[in-house]
Amino acid sequence: MNRRQVVLVVDDEPETVKYVGANLKARGFDVLTAGDGTEALKQSEEHPVDLVLLDLSMPGPDGFEVCQRIREYSDVPIIILSARGREQDKVKALDLGADDYLTKPFGVEELLARVRAALRRARPSGVGPQPVVETEDLKVDFAARSVTLRGQEVRLTPTEYGLLALLARNAGKVLTHRALLNSVWGPEYGQETEYLWAYVRRLRRKLEPDPEHPVYILTEPGVGYRFRRLG
Repeated sequence: MNRRQVVLVVDDEPETVKYVGANLKARGFDVLTAGDGTEALKQSEEHPVDLVLLDLSMPGPDGFEVCQRIREYSDVPIIILSARGREQDKVKALDLGADDYLTKPFGVEELLARVRAALRRARPSGVGPQPVVETEDLKVDFAARSVTLRGQEVRLTPTEYGLLALLARNAGKVLTHRALLNSVWGPEYGQETEYLWAYVRRLRRKLEPDPEHPVYILTEPGVGYRFRRLG
């Protein structure tokens, strides 16, 4: 029998926790809750969690710090739920490792669509065997879903790996912003270019010898990105 998926809902507003939790439970999820950052970290460390829904403005460690600290030990998908809709807040959260950002108020169907998309990204895709993409320093093994840089394994979140794998499988081709968002985040996405900025920046920090002068993931201004075909 399959284990029910567990969602950790973190928010200091009891009404939001109750509303989100009730809708998740009605769709077959188990729900853990936390009202502040300290409790959120405790829950995420002590329980097997499949997804975190995280507010930004909370007592104790705020959502930014909680996101950053969870990323130190876990690749669990994180969706930010926040009343703060400024682009700099979105980019900061994504840059710290959040997978998605939903601005309050939101409808339950939109929330559930984001939850499904995040959980789908966390599962290995059904793509068949693919050749290994390898340069002198970087190796992407699609069968093993692993990435190594100069012989050392690089830890990537499912979203980071999904973006890198898509670019690497299409080495030499320019992939548009919309195509990348549709393929990696899901068909519901297409305008969230800040997601790509943040995640390309994260990948470059992890993989490029000089992130400011990338040799693997190249920007095609106004169009998208391209993984450089080497060798």
